[in-house]
Amino acid sequence: MEQEVGLIGFGEAGSTFALAGDWAEAVHVFDAKTDDAATRDQMLACCAEAGVSVAGTLTDAIDGVGLVLSLVTADQALAVAEAAARLIAPGTLYCDLNSVAPQTKQAAALAIEAVGGHYIDVAVMAPVDPARLNVPLLISGGRANDAEARLQALGFAKTRIVGEAVGRASSIKMIRSVMVKGIEALTAECVLAASEADVLGEVLASLDASEKAKPWNARADYNLDRMLVHGLRRAAEMEEVVKTLEGLGTGAAMTRGTVERQRAIGTLGVKVSPEGLGAKIGAIARG
Repeated sequence: MEQEVGLIGFGEAGSTFALAGDWAEAVHVFDAKTDDAATRDQMLACCAEAGVSVAGTLTDAIDGVGLVLSLVTADQALAVAEAAARLIAPGTLYCDLNSVAPQTKQAAALAIEAVGGHYIDVAVMAPVDPARLNVPLLISGGRANDAEARLQALGFAKTRIVGEAVGRASSIKMIRSVMVKGIEALTAECVLAASEADVLGEVLASLDASEKAKPWNARADYNLDRMLVHGLRRAAEMEEVVKTLEGLGTGAAMTRGTVERQRAIGTLGVKVSPEGLGAKIGAIARG
């Protein structure tokens, strides 16, 4: 790989990508952990294993490079972009691969683009391990085509441009997480209570018996239909579920949220649910 890249952050994602792509000396890494005596040796060892060049400062990492990749913790994404904006040259492609809200990425874009840089919103759509460079990337921004070419040159095999607007890629990731992470949390709430009540096997068997695989468009259409027509009744039932879980002492945070959402949609008073997912979403949005 011939291109030089400034890589900010060398945690799980950064180190995994560098090793998988054999980025070696073409990448200049800066990670704040090298400034901390407690973590410096471990970070230097990690960089040595990947063969990447360790930069002593952020300036050293991104000075004169045409491509910057930001892979830091979510709470540092905006601060790092603002710091980089004071250092990068005009025309630099700044790819922000951090898992943050579209509003955060838009704020970061303002800082980068104010100095002539090109901000690229990149959403990493799966765990980096074991996917590594096969992890799907969604890309949006005014220079998305240029960024995609540079990322592919780094070895990323599954890239897709989703638009020119910064925040579009991250919106897809963040909103998808409502379902993905929500199901995880619901799973925990369900199985912890089932285990405590000594009915785990029965509950799981019942779920297996009732599960019918459908495309998500059809599943969402069906779920909204039930909520529009029966939301109030379902909210009342779920209040009893809250009592059940609280009685077991396993927690009911997700279920309390379900009560609120079911009641809010049921209160709309829809007697006949409109046909199609789009129509149902419109009915709920209009209130």
